[in-house]
Amino acid sequence: MNQISRMLFQGIAVTALAAGLGVSAARADTYALVTINQQALFFNQINDGAKAATDAAGDKLVIFNANNVPSAQNDAVENYITQKVDGIVLVAIDVNGVKSAITAAKKAGIPVIAVDAQIPDGDNAAFVGVDNAAAGEDIGKFFAGYVKDKMGGSAKVGIVGALNSFIQNQRLDGFKKTAAGAGVTFLDTVDGQNVQDVALTASENLMTANPSMNAIYATGEPQLIGAVSAVDTAGKKDSVKVFGWDLTAQAIKGIDEGWVTAVVQQDPYTEGKTAIETLAKLKKGEKVPAVIHVPVTIVTKDNVDKFRSMFK
Repeated sequence: MNQISRMLFQGIAVTALAAGLGVSAARADTYALVTINQQALFFNQINDGAKAATDAAGDKLVIFNANNVPSAQNDAVENYITQKVDGIVLVAIDVNGVKSAITAAKKAGIPVIAVDAQIPDGDNAAFVGVDNAAAGEDIGKFFAGYVKDKMGGSAKVGIVGALNSFIQNQRLDGFKKTAAGAGVTFLDTVDGQNVQDVALTASENLMTANPSMNAIYATGEPQLIGAVSAVDTAGKKDSVKVFGWDLTAQAIKGIDEGWVTAVVQQDPYTEGKTAIETLAKLKKGEKVPAVIHVPVTIVTKDNVDKFRSMFK
């Protein structure tokens, strides 16, 4: 037997011996992501970040779309517990209603990372996302300054919210806290329910009921799309300024035209990626922070160019 043949034979023999002893590559972990819907770009970008992290680690990601139904999220978490996944990423609709499912996962030894929406006193292992109350205050301060400098010190603002969303209510409360007392009159708050078509109708009704309204604040992506569409369709781009959350192609067009004034932009891709990376650390026995904040940017005409490529 020559040297090359001998080396090949030895390699085959070692491989066979390893297989016989049960030595194999490490098992890939399976993580589950329970999201709110797959209509909003924001949630899809969370999915993309999570998928990138699992792919990079050679792991598997399964995604459940709750289609805006809170109880469906509870059922999904319970199903993933039964399937014995290695970890769960949860973008909660009802942050209180989902607590029992999170506790059940913890008891089963399955860590849950809450993304975007914090779980008050929940049994999740960590939270990854924005400080929504603080960011709401930031856009409120910006709005107050804009009213003073660009709107003659007086504004009548209507709100397009998602009243079943804990975090969007935080964004609204923060906004009101810092915008109040700056010549701002708060008009009606309508419920867009985190659904674009619903938000569009709600925005149209808001403008009809408040003909003197000259500003709108939208607390999330579906609400902002609805508000932008309503203002455009009504031909009120010259009289109503729009402020809100989560960029879209429509919002960027409005910024370019000067009537969408400022949009709070999160980094959902990084949120999804960080959530999976946090689960991987927990799997290895590492300690992780209870709260991992991902910064936001207030996007205006001055810095919108940095974000255009996301929407091409």
